[in-house]
Amino acid sequence: MRILHVSSGNLYGGLETMLITIARFRHLCPVMEPTFAFSFEGRVTEELKAMGLPVYQLGNVRISRPWTIWRARRKLQRLICERSFDAVVCHSKWPLAIFGPVVKSSSLLVFWLHESTTGRHWLDTWTRAVTPDYAICNSRFTASELPKLFPKLSAKTISHPVDLDRPRPSAETRSRVRKEAHTRDDEIVIVQVSRMESWKGHLLHLRALALLRSNPAWTCWFVGGAQRPEEHDYLAKLRELAVNLAISERVRFLGERSDVPELLASADIFCQPNQEPEPFGISFIEALLASLPVVSTSIGGALEIIDSSCGILTAPNDVEALARALRALVESRELRQELGTSGPSRARGLCDPKTQLERVMEAIAENVTKPPRKLIQ
Repeated sequence: MRILHVSSGNLYGGLETMLITIARFRHLCPVMEPTFAFSFEGRVTEELKAMGLPVYQLGNVRISRPWTIWRARRKLQRLICERSFDAVVCHSKWPLAIFGPVVKSSSLLVFWLHESTTGRHWLDTWTRAVTPDYAICNSRFTASELPKLFPKLSAKTISHPVDLDRPRPSAETRSRVRKEAHTRDDEIVIVQVSRMESWKGHLLHLRALALLRSNPAWTCWFVGGAQRPEEHDYLAKLRELAVNLAISERVRFLGERSDVPELLASADIFCQPNQEPEPFGISFIEALLASLPVVSTSIGGALEIIDSSCGILTAPNDVEALARALRALVESRELRQELGTSGPSRARGLCDPKTQLERVMEAIAENVTKPPRKLIQ
């Protein structure tokens, strides 16, 4: 099957990480041939091109400039006409709203839902203008959200495939990574890897750390770069709060990194206390693969990934409960080891790339039954 994956391409987060994984492990499901199309040039485009995969640019789209939408749609029409894809997968609401009408006229339209939704946003209204032929949801949580957009749409829940091949870095690598982050080898490193968005819980995380000021053993790394203007403002707010809480000397903002596996393997605890539901949580899976105990809040995708065998879940927005969980892990090496040991097997059971890619292939193949539609000129 020839599958075209369509996304915006201007950001880099869990969705983009998953697209890279689909490309890297395409040999595990050779019957499914992936091609990619984006509206914007970005890091994901560069990484896919470096693998030698076909990547098509549809052109920058601005909602306030309708002609950019028409131009991008025409490019996608020509691409579908020339390549005759068996299915086109629109990843998330924005690509479906922009390109759904073009795809629906000429190919099987699959909607892969990666985010939560209220059903009341203007983008939700626009998304509902075209009903996909089928949907894939990345968690049971997002599957529960899908009816807000398409109440009668058939869907399958499939966890993101994740690169599980993570060799353990040497002691020398761990020491080097810590030195570069101005962290001693004997410090307990708490790490958060996420986009710089307020719902990811950085503010709650900092306030919990402030309650641990009396314990000199820990240092915290925040990994993730600001990608939009509001994220730059948010990052500045985080830096200011760390100063006001008198913990700025123990908090490192490491920015966007391409060596996340090494950073995780050089840390001791993973903490991402989401204040709104995480649709899935690739960062949780990557932390489990690094044998890190995971601390998060009991909402969204975290409930499907983290259990008592590998981490601690606290009530949302409960800074004292979060501080207690972190304190227990900082003070007990045995607890860190106990929860970290089962992490890799938990991650493999949820996100093995061969299993998940085959499930995607089967879900799409079941729906590739209609003759190709004629292209609307």
